[in-house]
Amino acid sequence: MRVAVCVKQIPDTADPPVLDPQHHTLVREGKLIMDESDSYGVEMGLQLVEAGEGGEVSLISMAPNGETNGLRTALAIGASRAVVVSDPLLAGSDALGTAKVLAAVIGRLGADLVIAGTESTDGYTGTTPVQVAELLGWPSVSFAEHVEISDGLLRVRRQTEAGHDEITCPLPAVVTVTSGAVEPRYPSFKGIAAAKSKPVEQVTVADLGLDPSQVGFSGARQQVISVEFADARRAGEIIVDQGDAHERLISFLEQLKVL
Repeated sequence: MRVAVCVKQIPDTADPPVLDPQHHTLVREGKLIMDESDSYGVEMGLQLVEAGEGGEVSLISMAPNGETNGLRTALAIGASRAVVVSDPLLAGSDALGTAKVLAAVIGRLGADLVIAGTESTDGYTGTTPVQVAELLGWPSVSFAEHVEISDGLLRVRRQTEAGHDEITCPLPAVVTVTSGAVEPRYPSFKGIAAAKSKPVEQVTVADLGLDPSQVGFSGARQQVISVEFADARRAGEIIVDQGDAHERLISFLEQLKVL
């Protein structure tokens, strides 16, 4: 079983975000960390390989400056190798441009199953994994709570607003994992040491045979026009009941047009 996990490397969420003043996009420089939402995908991939008849978990990431720091944790807990797509031409890529890059890497790896988080912490579009599936022509299952493989089929318990669905589909496929679906393991000292020698391949847009006009700012179909600070939260009104509190409450709800 060859499992590929898409891992996004993002600026540390504990630090204030920095925006490019020209393009209003997030500056991704310096040390990056693995997006927490992707840690669940890495863990699920490892569990599937361990429960099956062998195989490996490969990581796929698109990051500037050949950044690999965010992948080291995933390599330390058991992933076998990683592929990092790093190219100045990728700056400004939107969700679809990113999906084209990831799909090209997946095609090179020959994965049986691709796992991703439902959405990234710094983007929240939630569209990239399904776009990858569409580009590859594979089935896509989102919001997976539980995943298993039996008789060559992918079996997923999918979270819904009303409960869950039981879905079966053929492989290869793309599946997104919800936060909390599994409990990510912690890297051991032995794993951290081993991660330093695991192969991390660096590739460019040219290596993947992609048209540069389809990625980066030139290929993006969306543009951030401006960014503004959210309005400061105003203090709430305290109503002291003097026999008319219900009337004041009704008036307040009418102003909000909820009555």
